[in-house]
Amino acid sequence: MIDLSTKYLGLTLKNPLIVGSSGLTNSLEDIKDLEKKGAGAVVLKSIFEEEILMEYEQELKNVAFDDNNLEYYDYFDYKIKEENLGKYIALIESCKKEVNIPVIASINCISSAEWSLFAKKIQDAGASALELNAFILPTDLTRSGAETEQLYFDIIKNVKKVVRIPVSLKISYYFSNVAQMIQQLSETDIAGLVLFNRFYSPDFDIENRKVLSTHVLSSPQDLAISLRWIAIMANRVNCSLAASTGVHDGEAFIKQLLAGADAVQVVSTLYKNGTDQITRILNDLEDWMRKNKYAAIADFKGQMSQENSHNPAIFERVQFMKYFGEMKK
Repeated sequence: MIDLSTKYLGLTLKNPLIVGSSGLTNSLEDIKDLEKKGAGAVVLKSIFEEEILMEYEQELKNVAFDDNNLEYYDYFDYKIKEENLGKYIALIESCKKEVNIPVIASINCISSAEWSLFAKKIQDAGASALELNAFILPTDLTRSGAETEQLYFDIIKNVKKVVRIPVSLKISYYFSNVAQMIQQLSETDIAGLVLFNRFYSPDFDIENRKVLSTHVLSSPQDLAISLRWIAIMANRVNCSLAASTGVHDGEAFIKQLLAGADAVQVVSTLYKNGTDQITRILNDLEDWMRKNKYAAIADFKGQMSQENSHNPAIFERVQFMKYFGEMKK
């Protein structure tokens, strides 16, 4: 028998495939379908700090211009936050009753100010864990790089003050010393790190002078960045590691496990190929394990990490000297 079970964030998953935060995880019926197709866990669609703030601003525009009643403003602040969070909590509570796989809540946060309240309510609703999707774009010219990086630690500290459930942090690779940052974050109270989040990428419509979004979905070529850093950091952190971005088929999924990932998040391939892709990826994993006589994930996980490599320097090469030197015109 092939055993696909794994440990992630201290949770036991029936397999390492996690459906990442997206529109695919925004309703009970969709989540039940993902479970049926074989997903080991799901991360709910993120609740965004920006969404709450924008709705608040819109409500304030509807307030009479000369209304200076601060209690009125406080009421709207409370009402909007409660309505947004209420829908989210209802989804978590429904999943807890009707879904057997772990359901991980997600907060997309850009500051450390508000989230302890939301995190506590999410925990009380029954979420198995909480994923903090954090990326602070370094555009503030008055804030140093060190101050920007400190915000990540502040977010963790504020949330962990009020929750007992496992907390993971989904981060980018945009740090001056990404290896050190990953290691230092792993030494906080978080249970896991997700490498890496995917961003809104602006593009220009040059005819209509509009800013457009581009590259919404990942491509198989995006695998390389997370694969490298999972391989480098495997067994060098004090928490779980999950891989994300660029995993579109069974082969890419297996690569991330060989690199040392405890779990692998997929999203874009499900949009492109449908949720049956979950079953196909897991079947490919089982076939490969059977072919190579592996009975469990632990038998091969991390075999190709930098720590276990016969040529560890290859993970740190940044130039294409050999490849382009041999290319003919």
